[in-house]
Amino acid sequence: MNRSEKKLRELSAILKGDDTKRIEEAVSQLREEEPYEGAIVLLASYYDDCNDRALMKLIGNFFNDIKDQSARSEVMAEIRKARNPATTSMLVASCWQSGLDYSAYIEDIARIFLEADYATAIECMTVIEESVEKSSRNVKDKVIELIMDSPHAFMHEKNPLTLELLAMLRN
Repeated sequence: MNRSEKKLRELSAILKGDDTKRIEEAVSQLREEEPYEGAIVLLASYYDDCNDRALMKLIGNFFNDIKDQSARSEVMAEIRKARNPATTSMLVASCWQSGLDYSAYIEDIARIFLEADYATAIECMTVIEESVEKSSRNVKDKVIELIMDSPHAFMHEKNPLTLELLAMLRN
């Protein structure tokens, strides 16, 4: 991903305005061009505060369609931030919907699974399921240990998910 200060400033100005049509055009244009560093941060922050369902869907689709492997670290950085649960869920879902390989982030995704609400935990499970075959036995064992040591792992609501996740990691 390249760094474009000018494009970043332009996108920031558009997102700060309240012209829905311009925002839609800017997001649509982003989907058609080479991604640039910082755009993911701006869109995730905008999504976090957005109440417009159509814009949220458009931004969610942008994240789902990211195909540039170099975007993974920026997406993960945004997931790690404390956010509105709907934003975290959308970002995690985009990891598996984009088709990118997130196996290098399986421990981070497991931590999010432990801390997240039920809906986001399901999205995390999907990412882990997509990544588990590409992960080493050592990484899987670290994630199992992380889960077993967590006080959040077996909360009543997530208990069945946690048991399924552990079975997936043990195979």
